[in-house]
Order: sequence, then C-alpha cells, then structure tokens
Amino acid sequence: MPKQVTNVASDDALTTIYRIAHDEGDEVIAVRVAERLAVRPPSLAGMLSRLRRDQLVEIDERKRISLTELGFARAEQMVRRHRLAECLLVHVLGLEWWRAYEEAHLMEHAISDVTEPLIVERLGNPDRSPFGYPIPGVPSAPALSSRRLADQEDGTEHVIERVHEEQEDLLRFFDQEGIRPGCRVRVAERAPFRGTFTIELDGRPIVLGSEVARRIWVA
Repeated sequence: MPKQVTNVASDDALTTIYRIAHDEGDEVIAVRVAERLAVRPPSLAGMLSRLRRDQLVEIDERKRISLTELGFARAEQMVRRHRLAECLLVHVLGLEWWRAYEEAHLMEHAISDVTEPLIVERLGNPDRSPFGYPIPGVPSAPALSSRRLADQEDGTEHVIERVHEEQEDLLRFFDQEGIRPGCRVRVAERAPFRGTFTIELDGRPIVLGSEVARRIWVA
C-alpha cells in the first residue's frame, strides 16, 4: 500500500502561522489565521486546541499565537518543501510564475524524505523561491528584509526582494506589470489620502493600492 499523507490541515495551520510571524513580521491572532486559511473561527479554535495539545503552538494571555520549537521545526520543513516545489514547477517544468504557489501547495505534502534530496539535487540547491523567499535549511539563504515598499519615501529607488505569494490574482497582476523579485523600482508618489502608491518600473508608471504596496518587500 502507498504511504498516506496525514495531518494536512494541521500542517496548513502551522505554515500559515509561520508565514505571518516569520516571513511578514506580523502579530499572529486567530482571526488573521482563520482569514488566511478561509475557515470559520469555530473550526480554527478546534484546530488550535489540538495543536496546543500536541505542543506545536502556544497562546498567551493576549490570545497571540506562536509556534513552539517543535511546531516551528514542522512548519519550516513544510515551507521548505513548498518552496522547493515552486522552484521545480517554475524552473524545471516551465509553469507560469503566478500559478506556482497554488500548485506547490498541492505538491508539498507529497514530497518525502526520499524525494526531497532528489529535487534539491535536480534544482542545484536553490536558496530562494521564485517569489523571493529564502528556502529554509539552506545555509547560504539570505536574511529576510522587513522593509515594505509602502513605507519608502518619494524619489527613492529600491530592488524588490520578495512579493506576497498567497493570492493568485495578485500574483497575476504582478506578473502582468513585471513586478518580480530582482526588479529595480523608483517610488514616484505616495498618496495616502487617496490610498494609492505610484512607482516607476523601466521608465513607466504603475499605480498600486496602498495595501498592495505593503505586500512587496524591498532589499
């Protein structure tokens, strides 16, 4: 009998907590996790209760959620496999860049201790995902920047380090506009009262919503 993939829902919750806290530097609360997982709060409450029982998460008196050492290790393993799957899909199989997150999510649970090193060897041990995120477990992987494009001043130039990877429609917009890791952009105009943020990329203006600009990090 083939080996069965188990604990998919638990792994998804752990990796969501990891991404919010580690990758984005935001406070992790239940409503934020439920929104990202597209689940009802009562369902998430049951999930968090099981994760606490298994000593994978902790919840403090202010209801903030954090990963335990065991939970962090499990989340990091799954994030590593997810990002390796993204690299495989984009760089080897030629999948469109903007599709890679969703497709990798389907693949990550199927990568095992047997197949993971084969994928790493085939890819040449990459240190970043196609969206600019470091791949856990690679010693040469650079540290994450906490600088969001939305916080930068008018007239400054920046190199995009990474973009938010979890919304396919947003990724498709980035792809259409050429907004990718490694691109150099100039902040042309911040208009907080209008809720817009204009950048220049290759000499052409691109108007972003302020929230979209917060989903782009610069080196």
